[in-house]
Amino acid sequence: MANDKMLRQMASKDGFIAALDQSGGSTPGALRLYGIPDSEYSSEEEMFRLMHEMRVRIISAPAFTGDKVVGAILFERTMDGEAKGKPVPSFLWEDRGVVPFLKVDQGLAEEKDGVRLMKPMPGLDPLLARATKLGIFGTKMRSVINTASKEGVAAIARQQFEIGDQIASHGLMPILEPEISIKSPSKAEAEKLLLSELTKGLDALPAGRQVMFKLTLPEVPDFYAPLIEDKRVLRVVALSGGYTRDDACRRLAQNHGMIASFSRALTEGLKRSMSEAEFDRALAEAIDEIYQASKEKVAA
Repeated sequence: MANDKMLRQMASKDGFIAALDQSGGSTPGALRLYGIPDSEYSSEEEMFRLMHEMRVRIISAPAFTGDKVVGAILFERTMDGEAKGKPVPSFLWEDRGVVPFLKVDQGLAEEKDGVRLMKPMPGLDPLLARATKLGIFGTKMRSVINTASKEGVAAIARQQFEIGDQIASHGLMPILEPEISIKSPSKAEAEKLLLSELTKGLDALPAGRQVMFKLTLPEVPDFYAPLIEDKRVLRVVALSGGYTRDDACRRLAQNHGMIASFSRALTEGLKRSMSEAEFDRALAEAIDEIYQASKEKVAA
């Protein structure tokens, strides 16, 4: 069964998860980096069409296969779109051997207690039902911790696990992403609070349930080792969080058992103006660098 194969791949295969899930708020910036200025489109529809073309170019490049890219996180419109005449999730799994995930959050609420929770998601159940039909394996949702506030971090963890429970009820694997801002003045302290709250959340999971975590690369190498070794955690993946690819890969290589789930660090340097050969070569180099950092670990 496809789901069992996907589960095995996500549990133990060498590689990393590509985050191709920029949404409305982050799409203009991603297009600018790709060489498409805001003046080139006049509606949200055109903006998303250009972004879809960029994503299809990435996922159909020769290097973008399950050999090094074990999974890919999609934006809802990408999930609903097509690549080479197939629905994107089917194309990823059947043609590329890449496990498809879906970003499900609807953005961030205003900051309170030093954190930004996720906005309410009234349409989550129908979205999850559609994702399941399209062959999506799991989901991802992001909230942000700006300062080491005990109340704030506890609220973030609680919300992530509660919605994770709703996601698991549809047979999907939840990736919980309580990001700690790399600009936080109390990043290391926030990491201690977060580890404690995530451990509490794991202790409250029903028997046999697993989750994944997507976390900011920690200040102390191997800080999240207790989560990586926990049987209730399928995989711990790292976000690049605004670090350059070189910096993110250097930090990742110091964290044993953690693999990348990079967005900006993956597409860094890719331009629409590149020839297919140039684009494919630049993407292959990026994939290889992130793959090696996910695989080969240096002593802390």
